[in-house]
Amino acid sequence: MATAAAGLPRRETDAPSRSLMRSLRGKLVLGFGGLLALLIAVGLHGTYWISRLGGSVNVILRENYDSVVACQQMKEALERMDSGALFALAGDPRRGRELAAVNAPRFVAGLDAELRNITLPGEGPAAFRIRDLYAGYPPVLAEVLDPARPLDARRVAYFGKLLPLFQEIKEAADRVQQMNQDSMVLANARARALAARASRRMMALLVLGAALSVGFVLFLSRAILLPLSRLTQSVREVERGNLDLVVPVASRDEIGELAAAFNAMAGRLRELRRSNRARLLRAQQTSQLAIDSLPDAVAVFSPDLRVELANRTAVSTLGLRPGEPVPPRHADWLPQLLEETARSGTLPDRGYEAARQIFHDGQERFYLPHAVAVRGADDQLVGITLILSDITNLRRIDEMKSGLLSTVSHELRTPLTSLQMALHVLLDERLGSLTPRQTELLVAARDDAERLRNILVNLLEIARYESGGQQLHFEPVPPRDLVELSLAALRSAFADHGIELSVAIAPEAPKVMADPVRAPLVLGNLLQNALQHTPAGGTVAVEVAPEGKVVRFSVADSGPGIPKEYQGRIFERFSQVPGSPGGAGLGLAIAREIVQAHGGTIGVESQDDGHGSGATFRFTLPAASAA
Repeated sequence: MATAAAGLPRRETDAPSRSLMRSLRGKLVLGFGGLLALLIAVGLHGTYWISRLGGSVNVILRENYDSVVACQQMKEALERMDSGALFALAGDPRRGRELAAVNAPRFVAGLDAELRNITLPGEGPAAFRIRDLYAGYPPVLAEVLDPARPLDARRVAYFGKLLPLFQEIKEAADRVQQMNQDSMVLANARARALAARASRRMMALLVLGAALSVGFVLFLSRAILLPLSRLTQSVREVERGNLDLVVPVASRDEIGELAAAFNAMAGRLRELRRSNRARLLRAQQTSQLAIDSLPDAVAVFSPDLRVELANRTAVSTLGLRPGEPVPPRHADWLPQLLEETARSGTLPDRGYEAARQIFHDGQERFYLPHAVAVRGADDQLVGITLILSDITNLRRIDEMKSGLLSTVSHELRTPLTSLQMALHVLLDERLGSLTPRQTELLVAARDDAERLRNILVNLLEIARYESGGQQLHFEPVPPRDLVELSLAALRSAFADHGIELSVAIAPEAPKVMADPVRAPLVLGNLLQNALQHTPAGGTVAVEVAPEGKVVRFSVADSGPGIPKEYQGRIFERFSQVPGSPGGAGLGLAIAREIVQAHGGTIGVESQDDGHGSGATFRFTLPAASAA
């Protein structure tokens, strides 16, 4: 059908097509033009009545409301001035004069506003009477407020002159106010009648418009919408996968051409479906074979945490089968790991301590998880790829290495202690005097023995943390105490090396929940590291500040910095930057173990730009209030 439709002779279809296009355009113009004319008529009629109603309301606000407010202001000011006269008669002339001084201008302002807004018959004489009566009010009020006059004379002036004048002015203001209120009531009634009349006419116009709209809709439905509805149903059938559908071409206008094009498109889609099915099947088989060849367990999860794809290792070892949810035996850790990956995009790199213990065929195995969130072009989560690497042998080797280091450290402590005691006895010359050369050699041997002892102590410290044998005793500790404990033994060393040391502790920093013995070791190791890597004349800054539910400690130095390729391994045991001074590379590893045992985090930032930008070490401890 697509070939037949595309091969129609152009000379036979151009003129009829143009005429049919004009007829379809005429249907649209007739239908929508009538609706537009109806909309314009209703809009103009509504605008007219709204304008009239707005004018009525404006009259009420402009002519009457301002006068009512002015009269109310005059009455209130007059009452305050009368209260001032009573205060003066009661023995408080100062208060009386203050009330008169404040409210006299308010009365005059209200009177001026009323005189400028005379709009009703009879309102002018009443307003002028207020003006004339008030002209005699201030002199009498001054007599009553005058403390130099006798009290009896002021009372006579008040009750004989001022009070009657007050009542007349107030009654005149009440009359003006009542005139305007009555006028507002009448204007309101007129506005209501106008609104009711507008509502009736608008209702009649809406009924007429609704009837005409129904007529236009019926016309458009039969002429245009009915064929389009049939075509829409056919499109939905195609959406459901029914590509064998053929739409009947009932006319030669644009809708008929659209139906013919739809039939051609359906035919092309049938061909594409046949070819795409084969291509998709090959791609799926290739992907499955590729992941099946991997030794690690690989699985792909949907956003609702169902397994979409899994290799043989994942199926046999972990029980992750495509089309099924997470197995119950992994429900205590795998859903949380996938949700964390969905939020952050990927799992952070972690050591062997993050490995999961899984039993398979009666054997204990350890798998280190790696997960990455897969997102589409619109940043929507498409799936989560999970790789579980079997690190059983690597973990055993690591445990053997840790055990060996711990055993060797224990075995070396006793002979090393004996060696240190022997060196101490020799240096005290208890067994005889020493030559300067002998003393020099013994001092070097003593320093090396002390350095070796520190290495053994650090190795034992790390072994205790890794085995869980190091018990911490948490209590609320002020951050300043931790800083002072760490700096106690290092201030003189910084001064001897010519390094400027600064400390800044935020006043709002809360107490931290920490072990008061172990926590200072973290800051002490970081300060010792900064001391070793900062040249003379440099600076080291210690800062403490709250950060949400934790307290952040930072040590920044102006040393040469740390190359980027070493920053990820700087906290590992025996890790050292080539060419830098320092010990055995255990201080930062111990600091990390202590911080993680407290539930905090530790990290380093360094630009390594070759201009002495230095490095900044930061770690956090939980705030006592949050804990």
